[in-house]
Amino acid sequence: MKYFIATILIKGKKDHVGLYANDKKQASEIAKQKYQGILIKVVEAKEPLENQLKRFKNDLLKNIRKKKIKPDALIASIRQLAVMTNAGISIYDSLSEIAKSTQDESLKLVFGKLAEDINSGHSLSTSMENFRFELGNLTIAMTQLGEKTGNLDDSLYSLADMLEEIRANVIKFKKAMAYPRNVMIAMAIAFTVLISYVVPQFKTIFEELGANLPLPTQILLTLEHLFNNYGPYVLAILFASFITFKYLINNNKDIRFAWHKTLLKTYLIKNIIMYATLSRFTLVFSELIRAGIPIAEALDTSISMIDNLPLKQKLSTVRSAVEKGSALNKGLEDTKLFENMIIQMIKAGEDSGTLDTMIKKVAEYFKMRFDAIIDGLSEAIEPLMLLIIACMVILLALGIFLPMWDMGNAVQGRS
Repeated sequence: MKYFIATILIKGKKDHVGLYANDKKQASEIAKQKYQGILIKVVEAKEPLENQLKRFKNDLLKNIRKKKIKPDALIASIRQLAVMTNAGISIYDSLSEIAKSTQDESLKLVFGKLAEDINSGHSLSTSMENFRFELGNLTIAMTQLGEKTGNLDDSLYSLADMLEEIRANVIKFKKAMAYPRNVMIAMAIAFTVLISYVVPQFKTIFEELGANLPLPTQILLTLEHLFNNYGPYVLAILFASFITFKYLINNNKDIRFAWHKTLLKTYLIKNIIMYATLSRFTLVFSELIRAGIPIAEALDTSISMIDNLPLKQKLSTVRSAVEKGSALNKGLEDTKLFENMIIQMIKAGEDSGTLDTMIKKVAEYFKMRFDAIIDGLSEAIEPLMLLIIACMVILLALGIFLPMWDMGNAVQGRS
């Protein structure tokens, strides 16, 4: 958000007010709605330091406090909204009823606000933009589809199915990660106990030895010193670093882009993000094409629901290419994200006029690849887990036994 200063004439006096907006046009609209008077001009300005500190504090507290709606509650509410909309009940009444009946506090707050916005004349998708974090990009994209096609109930039914599928994949992912996670937690506890209670017993012996200690032993003694003397401070620093990092990712686009780019280069994670994103992108895109939405507009809506910024940037070039008259398959090929087989399928769909059907098959292919990764996740992570365990065991063994061997050799040398 940018900072603007609006000059407004109120009762014959000029007043300068500061406000935040994405651009000058939006700033002018906000100023007209918020302040009674004649708007003279709006100029972009440097945000005062006091405002920066206040915004930082508010954003930090907001990021800590705000919670996503529980998946089960969101899926149930979306299905309920679809049923009520299909029955001819107004969106306002449907949202109000769901907000009253739900037990989820976040859902109650969000749907209550949505109902208020609908009553004020805003569209449902526009109102949802204020709750992108709580509802997710997919919910907003499918709502936009329903509004554009006039079949909101069908889009909501499809959305509920997609959210259920995502929920099932999350559960599958957690089950696959359960064993590696439990093993790593057990190893971390064992390592902490050894560092805190076992290593100190050898520390006195090592100090009496007076010789140069090998690197593994120095590492162990350094860790022991940090754990036993600065443990709470280390935990506090780690927690503060995590909160700061999370804040920077949520509020700084450059840092978020760099973080997303790093994830796309990380072992195993890159494939999960890649195929999950492409699966959802092609699924939403096929639904939009099937509903008769122009390709450029369908791309715009489909791309808007993508979370990963580097992938979003690459796919945005497809929209630009299509607007300039290029074929869809050529634009997708230039992104380097799609296999040649996929490009040929889309080209065949364009030539035969069955683009929506072909893209849906592509979406099914990406879903199959994603499911295969999730199913094989436990096996794929085992080598990494064994490497970490081996490193911990080797560090402990060498750190403790190398000095003992040196002492034994020294004793044999004297005798």
